[in-house]
Amino acid sequence: ARYGLRRLLPKELTLLSGPGCPVCVTAAGDIDLALRLARKPDVEIATFGDMLKVRGSAASLDDARAGGAQVHIVYSPLDALALARQKPERKIVFIGVGFETTAPAIAAAINKAAKERLDNFFVLCLFKLVPPAIKLLLSQKDHQINGFLLPGHVCAITGSRPYEFISRSHKIPCAVAGFEPLDI
Repeated sequence: ARYGLRRLLPKELTLLSGPGCPVCVTAAGDIDLALRLARKPDVEIATFGDMLKVRGSAASLDDARAGGAQVHIVYSPLDALALARQKPERKIVFIGVGFETTAPAIAAAINKAAKERLDNFFVLCLFKLVPPAIKLLLSQKDHQINGFLLPGHVCAITGSRPYEFISRSHKIPCAVAGFEPLDI
């Protein structure tokens, strides 16, 4: 949209974005679980900064941090791994959130921890998958969806095969999009 796609399409066409950012659609119950872990005396939480303000049923990780819980902002799962190396007496729990795009880097950190025999590094996996969200949309009898622009950043990891059901089973066209013009 930023590069003028809407201007190229007929005015009768409506573009709807979704399913939303993986942080924003994290269930309150998942945040509550992270909060319970954060309150344990031998646990430290490592997470991306955008997870701090997401509320569970009554609080956020930022609230837990203000209350004394050890909650660290990291820029990579490898930063959480470094924290586990620095504090072998503590359990370091990395909050793994994201779409299919973040899973490979987090899996690499898990593999590295296993190779290094770090027994204090844990991952709370809260990944979201895009195809089930699309399947849910298409299961609605009155969906009125005529096509999909598939997420290019996700397809760079998964390929387009997970989305073949859209055209095969539902006869709805789709195309992979979302790269920056300089990426092509």
